[in-house]
Amino acid sequence: MKLIDTHSHLYSEEFDDDRTEALLRAHEQGVVQLLLPAIDSQSYGRLFALAREAEGCHAMMGFHPTSVNDNPHWREELALVEKYLAEPPEGVRFCAVGEIGLDYYWSKEYVAEQREAFVAQCRLAARLDLPVAIHTRAAWADMCGLLEEECRRAESRGERLRGVLHAYSEDADTYRRLKECGDWLFGVGGVVTYKKSLLAEAVAEMSLEDIVLETDCPYLTPVPHRGKRNESSYVGYVCEKVAQIKGVAAEEVARITTLNAHRMFLPLEII
Repeated sequence: MKLIDTHSHLYSEEFDDDRTEALLRAHEQGVVQLLLPAIDSQSYGRLFALAREAEGCHAMMGFHPTSVNDNPHWREELALVEKYLAEPPEGVRFCAVGEIGLDYYWSKEYVAEQREAFVAQCRLAARLDLPVAIHTRAAWADMCGLLEEECRRAESRGERLRGVLHAYSEDADTYRRLKECGDWLFGVGGVVTYKKSLLAEAVAEMSLEDIVLETDCPYLTPVPHRGKRNESSYVGYVCEKVAQIKGVAAEEVARITTLNAHRMFLPLEII
């Protein structure tokens, strides 16, 4: 099977002792491409280095919502995102604008700032015709409303806003509402393997053509490794769980989700 981990933080410090080995393990498990979402300027250098050095690793560029919180320089960070997208570092090509979004879990003090940063990056992505990778936590009502508004705005301007709802965790009704906005994929990760997760019910309603697989490593480790550091090689466990839910072979889930990821994020000229 060929798999794509559409959300991997393999460049993070948690992999400093065995990054090369973790990448090798991923390749041995058939994970042929890894998409690397950005967080903020403190991690961009590490991200760029891995994208340059490692075959099959593709960088995104964006500013994470939690990095907006209590950050007096967040608008400067936004400007830096736009600068890098206009002039990518040598040896780096960006496959998406991400990871962007809304996260009210830690604090609701910065809702206005997060919304402004998210909308600005959505509009930048639409203007550049790049997909987005969206993070949402404890903010789904706002996210749905903003995406509906921004998709309409992009269409009215002859642009398109599209991408993936990373680490999707909501119900089937929210899935259907978001699909009505336009071209959206739903990132399914390790949470789908958890016994108390409601994600399995949503996945049962989803078309395979709407799903991409991810790990979000080093976070959200799937069963049977839950409680340990996650890594991209574990995306196979997610594939197997989705196959079980959908009642199809894992090879079919791998084939379709890989095609979905290629269509959205990896046109042939990037690979």
